[in-house]
Amino acid sequence: MMAPLSRERVLHGALAVADAGGIGSLTIRSLAQALGVKPMSVYHHVANKDEILDGIVDLVFQEIELPSADGDWRSELRRRAESARRVLRRHPWALGLLESRTTPGPATLRHHNAVLGILRGAGFSVRMAAHAYALLDSYVYGFALQETTLPFDGPQSVTDVVEPMTQQDFADAYPHLVEMATEHVLKPGYDFGDEFDFGLDVILDALAQKQALTQKK
Repeated sequence: MMAPLSRERVLHGALAVADAGGIGSLTIRSLAQALGVKPMSVYHHVANKDEILDGIVDLVFQEIELPSADGDWRSELRRRAESARRVLRRHPWALGLLESRTTPGPATLRHHNAVLGILRGAGFSVRMAAHAYALLDSYVYGFALQETTLPFDGPQSVTDVVEPMTQQDFADAYPHLVEMATEHVLKPGYDFGDEFDFGLDVILDALAQKQALTQKK
């Protein structure tokens, strides 16, 4: 027996529609069809599409692990960044929406508050906490976007895309690209996703150094 229609069911239905077909596929009509109801029934639980978008963005934030105020700030922010990347791989349509909503929901607010709280608890000034948060999110969101748009998925597809670039005429014209392909990308075990950890380490190291210098002043 199908559960009665509710705001929660409407929002989870909208999330499923967006996951299946992208945010462009999400309309009141497509949502109603997915829920097995008439479009007007949806309006009994949400006022309009903007409220739906606010709601599903909040559901995405709800899936991202919150950093714990009791843990080491670097470890907690790493865990949060890795979780955000996983969540955005499940919901790639959310990349353009996470920071776009003017009426954020409780999970969104709780998430932002927790991240800022751990930075402030680690001794970051308000200004430095703002810089650190913006830098981390720019990196996580940018990497997630890059992952979703790459023309390969997995080691075999990397080989299919990159191997033609090693032909001699290509090598003569673009020697540095071929060097990167043969000495790095085509090596056994290569995974573009490993670049995420390297970049995150660089950012966290830089923030730690900046914070240490600030505290000495």
